[in-house]
Amino acid sequence: MRYLMTFSYDGTNYKGYQKQPRGKTIQGEIEKVLGKVNGEKKIDIHASGRTDAHVHALAQKAHFDLSEKIDCDKLKHSMNALLPGDIYVKEIVQVPDTFHARYHVKAKEYIYRMNLGEYDPIERNYVFQYNKRLDVVEMERALKYLEGEHDFKSFTKADDEHEDYVRRIVQTSIVRDSKNVNKITISFLGTGFLRYMVRNIVGTLIEIGEGKKKSEDIIAILDAKDRRQAGFTANPEGLYLKDVFY
Repeated sequence: MRYLMTFSYDGTNYKGYQKQPRGKTIQGEIEKVLGKVNGEKKIDIHASGRTDAHVHALAQKAHFDLSEKIDCDKLKHSMNALLPGDIYVKEIVQVPDTFHARYHVKAKEYIYRMNLGEYDPIERNYVFQYNKRLDVVEMERALKYLEGEHDFKSFTKADDEHEDYVRRIVQTSIVRDSKNVNKITISFLGTGFLRYMVRNIVGTLIEIGEGKKKSEDIIAILDAKDRRQAGFTANPEGLYLKDVFY
């Protein structure tokens, strides 16, 4: 029987999502708990994708197989009783055995949160504390150049080798917090993302907001297919996997 799990997590104290030989990971903690509630049997989970150290998720998805049919709500409650407080299972549903949480993804949405105002130590693990003013209008213009299908090699990890760097960004936006205009959320809805892609785009947007680059420079950066042409890699703390769509 195959099951799809939706879960959220605070990535602050983890080496990332993906299981590693050393260091605490989200996948490792969940698989450990799944084994406990299923008679100490080893169970592998397969997520929609991985997130890096200190990156958060509001609705990550993963599938796993069990030999017997289970009550989904009961399993959810059992897992949450054993999981650490910074990981939470939101839903478990049965899916066809042919379903795959990674290969059947149609789109993902990421958000990146920034504070342009005074430093806030309470939010330092959840919002990028940039703490300076930016030209947000110019950043919004730059975002529009990224919408559509492009080769994003300039925005991925420099040594991350892929046969294909083409991805499609469906929609972008920058929204100011209604209660605090110094806090902004940058949103990306796309069919797929490369490693560090969102953080590298955000770093480039910041340089545009600082006046070091112009919004139209995005065109030349995309055409260059060279990581050195884009901006710095923004801090992981502000990044969230918001949702996964099938």
